[in-house]
Amino acid sequence: MKYVYILESLDPEHFYVGITDDLRARLTKHNAGEVTHTSKYRPWKLRTYIAFSDEKRAFAFERYLKSASRRAFAKKRL
Repeated sequence: MKYVYILESLDPEHFYVGITDDLRARLTKHNAGEVTHTSKYRPWKLRTYIAFSDEKRAFAFERYLKSASRRAFAKKRL
């Protein structure tokens, strides 16, 4: 099972979209500063996630959410 997730910083201007097999472990890494891209905006909370049984669809959805025009969609709808 793959999870596409959106994290939100305490500063609501910062979001992060990622993909993982283990949500709890990944969130712990983000909050421990082990992920370079997110370390300066800690702490993070899980805003939403979507589970996929199909790995290809999970990666496609993550790419979709990371595209420039889709970020507004993710912030507003997810």
